[in-house]
Amino acid sequence: MAHETVEERLAEDIVEELDLHPVPDEKAGEDEPLPSMSEQIAEQLGGVRGLIESSIPVLAFVVLNVLFGDSVLGLEKRSALLWAIVGSVGSAVAIGAVRLARRQPVRHAVNGLFGIAVGAWLAWRTGDAKNFYLPGILLTFGQAAVLLLSVVFRKPLIGYAWGIMANKGRQDWFGNTRLFRTFQWLTLVWVASLSLRAGIQYYLWAIGEANALGIVRILVSWPIYAATFALTAWAIHRVTSAQQAGLEEA
Repeated sequence: MAHETVEERLAEDIVEELDLHPVPDEKAGEDEPLPSMSEQIAEQLGGVRGLIESSIPVLAFVVLNVLFGDSVLGLEKRSALLWAIVGSVGSAVAIGAVRLARRQPVRHAVNGLFGIAVGAWLAWRTGDAKNFYLPGILLTFGQAAVLLLSVVFRKPLIGYAWGIMANKGRQDWFGNTRLFRTFQWLTLVWVASLSLRAGIQYYLWAIGEANALGIVRILVSWPIYAATFALTAWAIHRVTSAQQAGLEEA
């Protein structure tokens, strides 16, 4: 829309990136309550299947790199890297193909394949398996930087994301002092969460621990991500519920 602000466009990008979706407007003209914390977490993580699908290409890369590398079969480094890349990209393509065959949404599979392909190209170009993870690390740092800037300019993007996700696109929370402060500190929590995830991975990348990078990305990043989202959903629900109760008592 012509009147759409830069912040709203950035928030929509975050909603898209984090797999957030607007709450269905079941009753036109009536305000819908914020979904429960468990409902939002389930939607955000895509359930068990979403977690498995996003982890398979990374797991394939780690396992095949170990299997064909010095640790097991002892192939030359570049040959082991090739097998790992083929397995990772192949599994990502297979996931997209299965979804397509079942007429299920493939947008996230395509996005995942693009990220895997960029990492695979970089790893092959440099001949170093650790660079498979570099695009994801840089992207995470970039997301943290954008969120931090939104706090500095007092336009917290978590607030815009909530407006799109659960407030029917309305960005009227600026006039709500308590909600505004909540979005400010929650955005900082996301900055810390993203920085922690990226920082751990960057350290392993810097010391050349390619296989540990993959393990951390699967076993450490997801719990941090889930915990941050749970805190976000709980904090917003706590504020909005308390204010709704106050209005009903008035």
